[in-house]
Amino acid sequence: MSEAMDLQIAGRVAVVTGGDSGIGLATAKVLAAEGCHIVLTDREQAKLDQALPEVEQQAERGAKVVAIAADLANKAAVDELAAQVKAQFGLAHILAHFAGSRGAAGDFLELSDDDWLETIQIDLMGAVRVCRAFLPQMIEAGWGRILLTTSENAVQPYPEETPYNSCKAGVITLAKGLSKAYSTKGVLINVISPAFIATPMTDAMMEQLAKERGTSVEEAVEWFLKNERPGIAVDRRGKPEEVAAVAALMLSERASYVNGCNWRVDGGAVLTAYG
Repeated sequence: MSEAMDLQIAGRVAVVTGGDSGIGLATAKVLAAEGCHIVLTDREQAKLDQALPEVEQQAERGAKVVAIAADLANKAAVDELAAQVKAQFGLAHILAHFAGSRGAAGDFLELSDDDWLETIQIDLMGAVRVCRAFLPQMIEAGWGRILLTTSENAVQPYPEETPYNSCKAGVITLAKGLSKAYSTKGVLINVISPAFIATPMTDAMMEQLAKERGTSVEEAVEWFLKNERPGIAVDRRGKPEEVAAVAALMLSERASYVNGCNWRVDGGAVLTAYG
């Protein structure tokens, strides 16, 4: 059982996107241990159903956990998700948005409009859609927390990931603008920026790198840390639980004076002090 942090959010309703694995799943477990009702969402119901018992095992203080599949690239699906949350729980208070994708990568001149648009639909418009769907519920409740997920790429862009870089930078400015618009209505909106966390997305990256280099995945990780992420002073991939601990704090009553900020959980990956 996860150790509760006394974040004063027991009974709150938390929607966690990207909730079937990685950082989303780890955050859902922490929030459940704090007594939050949890709505896990991602694209595939089967994967959500596999993750559901893991979160239920952590649930405390009568917290209820449900799993609802939704494709965040589809506005109608997001609107239906919000309607189901309202029907089952009343109002959502917390939105932890971790769903995303690396998207198209490669030489900028070889990326098509469709490559860009696919990444934008998931990584930028996905954030727009979930905020638009759940903000009204939080305003009605008079209390809310939204945490959007960006990346080191937003402030330290890598040349082979231009669509992802651009979308993640957009998410930061989206959160900042929304934080100014809705804080007087009781909703605080922030961003968390993980870097090189052991998630399915980075697993896929390392498997591809290992294949390209003809090495093991472990050797690919070591090479990547040394050659592509020299700023990670702790010299390892991060753990989802390490991000989840910070995310849960930012989503809590304890973070009542935190608004419009970007908290980096990156092991030092960003090489500047003020990026």
